Amino acid sequence: MSILSASSIASLCLHETKWFHIQLHQTEHRIDLISKWAVDLHGAKVLELGCGQGDCTAVLAEAVGSEGHVTAVDPASLDYGSPYTLGQAQSHLSSGRLGSRITWKQASPLTFLEESTETYDVAVLAHCLWYFSSPEVIAQTLRLLAARAKKVCIAEWSLSTSTPGAQAHLLAVLTQASLECRKTETTSNVRTVVAPVRIKELAASAGLVLDHEGLVTPGEGVRDGGWEAGTVVSKAFEAEVQESVKDERERSVVLALRDATVTSVAKLGGAKNVMPMDVWAGVLSVAGATSS
Repeated sequence: MSILSASSIASLCLHETKWFHIQLHQTEHRIDLISKWAVDLHGAKVLELGCGQGDCTAVLAEAVGSEGHVTAVDPASLDYGSPYTLGQAQSHLSSGRLGSRITWKQASPLTFLEESTETYDVAVLAHCLWYFSSPEVIAQTLRLLAARAKKVCIAEWSLSTSTPGAQAHLLAVLTQASLECRKTETTSNVRTVVAPVRIKELAASAGLVLDHEGLVTPGEGVRDGGWEAGTVVSKAFEAEVQESVKDERERSVVLALRDATVTSVAKLGGAKNVMPMDVWAGVLSVAGATSS
């Protein structure tokens, strides 16, 4: 695999100059994920599900080279997102030197796969599984991918950490999940929490077998832990719990998790000091297929 330049790729993404360091760290993290997968992407036909604004898409487009292509799929509205919308971020990438290597599709992953007959060398799901509406929808998506892709590369927060400063991130995620599973509609980053062991079970039920796996410890500049912790410790989150969870015992559980997060964040001196938990990265292929 050719060496990928994080600064070069990050410069192509939509960002304010004063926040370039944030974009750079996010790009570096995606490069680390691709490195951990250790799959040859040069010249590959790649399907990325849950592409969002394109942080991973840009890295994939660089990795496939001029002979490869990335089809990037996301269900969110093009006016969703902050400080830039998906539409703005995706259009900006399309206007740059990687634009010809990317095709954007606004559709749910499941709908896209049900309506398309295209096959791919590699399918990528990077930090998107928790946006799915249920484990069964994840399983259905993986079953369709098993018939469409030679390799499936997944990266998701591991619900484990090698860094004490990331415990607050883990607690914040579990707190959000305890609230979201009691709601019928949501725009949260955390909708269906699945740990690596469950991801592998869902993959196995879809006919996929694990080629290899590993953990990636994000750099200090990856801010996701602080963002999630900040959401949970906010008064707005507490008010949402009070409004959304009617059963007193269930509400008590969610609030107890929030209280634990608040305490953990306070010990670190605030959400800005919360580190991200480790990331599980796994590569899967169809059972019986030759692994490379």
